[in-house]
Amino acid sequence: MLIRRKLLNCDVEMDNEQTAQWYAYAEDWGCECVNCLNFLEVARRGLLPPYIKNLLVELHIPPTKATYVCLLDGEHLYQFSYRIVGNILSVQSEWEEDGRCCHESYPYGAPDFPAPHFDIEFFVELPQLQINISNTTAE
Repeated sequence: MLIRRKLLNCDVEMDNEQTAQWYAYAEDWGCECVNCLNFLEVARRGLLPPYIKNLLVELHIPPTKATYVCLLDGEHLYQFSYRIVGNILSVQSEWEEDGRCCHESYPYGAPDFPAPHFDIEFFVELPQLQINISNTTAE
């Protein structure tokens, strides 16, 4: 069932149930490069910024199940996204708290995601943790 609400920089209609159902069966972000492993460990440890953690809890999206992750500056600035079932109705501003709603047609980590859909995307600095590549656990 689609509900209307303000989400980050947009007015949207979204289906919380279909979104939560997809994430219930989705896997964690699957890239095994050191930068993505760092993102996953930051997400597992609850080190994402509070406004992002709170929004993901509200939307029933596990933080490790991003649909896109990329280290942008080679140090700490990450771009990461999560997909939502629904539509963007109107854009109020370009950004809100380092995040925005946008539409990315490429599936990245969500090739079987229900349509229609949009993405919530964040650009934030994250801590760099010590990652043990051999067993993919952080120290």
